[in-house]
Amino acid sequence: MPFAPFVPLRVLSSFSMLEGAIDPKAIAKLAKERGFPAIAVCDRNGLYGIMAFAGACKGEGVQPIIGTLLGLVREGVEGSGARAIDYLPLFAQGDEGYFNLCHLVSKAHLDRPLELDPHVTLDELEGRTDGLIALTGAGEGALARLLADGQHEAAAKLADRLEALFPGRLYIELARGGDPVCERAEDALIDLAYARNLPLVATNPANFAEPHMYKAHDAMLCIAHSTQIEAEDRPHSNPQAFVKSDTMMQELFADLPEAIANTLVIAQRCAFAPPYRKPILPS
Repeated sequence: MPFAPFVPLRVLSSFSMLEGAIDPKAIAKLAKERGFPAIAVCDRNGLYGIMAFAGACKGEGVQPIIGTLLGLVREGVEGSGARAIDYLPLFAQGDEGYFNLCHLVSKAHLDRPLELDPHVTLDELEGRTDGLIALTGAGEGALARLLADGQHEAAAKLADRLEALFPGRLYIELARGGDPVCERAEDALIDLAYARNLPLVATNPANFAEPHMYKAHDAMLCIAHSTQIEAEDRPHSNPQAFVKSDTMMQELFADLPEAIANTLVIAQRCAFAPPYRKPILPS
């Protein structure tokens, strides 16, 4: 069977606790069923499911892509609050990138005030970005959020910094899943990408596998936030947050075919599986 010319890069597994709803092994099986040549696990501040995921991908004949959705703090940005936390998708290209990914995820959890969500600072990315490909994070990323708020000067400064940290390895991420931040920022993101000669990439951040799983995922979010289905003032699941097929994504980005093609480029640049080692047990 010919491979689909699209690779899902933003899939949260069940190891993103009470947020993702797909077992890592099921992600590999899903990729084979839909003809994806590769698929990424990109859990929030975690790499916990990657060994099971990589092993399952090997069994299914699918290339695993190892990533994480890393918390990144913004300090002193006008209108964002004192310590706004955005998210930066990062993917390992090889051993060096994988070890940098492990270091950053550990730092995000260990070197932070406990009252804040796991995160690192831009300064803490210095010296730890080699071997890593970065996406701008769509609606969860600082770049889209700044542009959606009309803070173009701050967005330009952030883009400068990200380009310096990830030279030749930064992609402007576009998602069309109904997120109002993405919708407000899309035109500015495309303009920025063309002005800076940065590649575009299409994603559909996914929390569950199939459209019919939306209600179950919405109930799971209620559990996560200790609220009830009937409550209006609560986080709601997005009905579009499932793993969309190649056909769906090509139709969604028919005006930007290069954004679809670049998912394959990223897969080719991230042909890496994590090294196996025995568990390191405490004394």
